[in-house]
Amino acid sequence: MSAPRILIIEDEPDLLRGLALNLKAEGYGVLTASRGDAGIEQALRDRPELVLLDIMLPGMNGLDVCRELRRKGFEAPIIMLTAKAEEVDRVVGLEIGADDYVTKPFGIRELLARIRARLRRHVPTAAGLRLGPVEIDFDKHEATRGGQRIELTGKEFDVLRLLARHRGEIVTRDRLLEEVWGYEAYPTTRTVDNHILRLRQKLEEDPSNPRYILSIYGEGYKLV
Repeated sequence: MSAPRILIIEDEPDLLRGLALNLKAEGYGVLTASRGDAGIEQALRDRPELVLLDIMLPGMNGLDVCRELRRKGFEAPIIMLTAKAEEVDRVVGLEIGADDYVTKPFGIRELLARIRARLRRHVPTAAGLRLGPVEIDFDKHEATRGGQRIELTGKEFDVLRLLARHRGEIVTRDRLLEEVWGYEAYPTTRTVDNHILRLRQKLEEDPSNPRYILSIYGEGYKLV
């Protein structure tokens, strides 16, 4: 198999050069961009296996880049890089679809460990899913029933995508929190339950007696 390719979107030349050298030394393919708009174009064109994304970019900032990539169906892991340590940046970044968050200055070993962990976890999802009369298109972020559009939020798509990736298997609430919201303790398992409830209301013919998104008592949920 070819080496995973990592896109670095970073406007600091020295940091960009250092990251590229270290990643190449680890055997990764490396793509680079120094502006947010260019990074979006390259990510959608070349489909790298992971993106390292600086928050503070000229023009379009990293949060907007992340939001736009997820809106356009880009699924690969995104690790945010920032000099800011405020909790609000971390929370906002993870809520809009980032997978992890590293604060500058960081050690290259820590970053490489985060990259390896995210690449191990990420398994591409099939482009589509059918649940009875409901059709889901993950690439286009569209859900329809009989040709009528069903409005799903970004997080609802993320929850459904993870369940679809492990169809027929139990996915625990903790795993949903970690992989959809980005880290284990945020926000709460009640948030997971609320998202499942809304998905059932939108996708199941009888939400009180679901056929597709099942609860596994004491463990989590399963898509069948």
